[in-house]
Formats: sequence, structure tokens, C-alpha cells
Amino acid sequence: MSMGTIAAKMQRGLDKHTLDNSLKFDCGEDGVITLANGQATRADLPADCTIHISQANLEKLMQGKLNPIAAFTMGKIKVSGDMTVAMNLSQLLK
Repeated sequence: MSMGTIAAKMQRGLDKHTLDNSLKFDCGEDGVITLANGQATRADLPADCTIHISQANLEKLMQGKLNPIAAFTMGKIKVSGDMTVAMNLSQLLK
């Protein structure tokens, strides 16, 4: 799954559920996806919360094959900024 495909899936989630804050997925060299103002964009914009995750693990997260709590505990996900924003993520991934 490409970063563009992941961003499109996140956009569908944003179309169904409002995200009050901004959230960024930083996949290092593979790029970023920023969710802000009802839009999922590939632009690297400032965000209230940044989730550092590999593209492979982001794909697994999107497919429901990676539990976010377990991934955080194992260090596969690192969160900086407002942690409560990350807690609302499950609504967007459905």
C-alpha cells in the first residue's frame, strides 16, 4: 500500500469522523501524512501530535493487523505532542 493510498483511506475516515486537532504520521524517508482541517495531505505540516511509525507498520495498523497499544509498548510507534489526539485515532482507521 502506498502512502497515497493510506492518505486516501484516512481521508475517507475524516469524511465520516471529525478530528478536532491535527495529527501527523511521520514514516521517515517514506514520507508523512498530516491530518488537519478535515484533510489528509502528504504535506509535512505542524501538528498537535506526531506519530513516528514505519510505513510497513502503518499499513498493518490500517489493516487492523497491528494493535496500536501493543505497538506503542513494543516501541514500533512513538508519539510526540498531545497524546490524547493519538487516542482518537481508532475512529479514523475504521
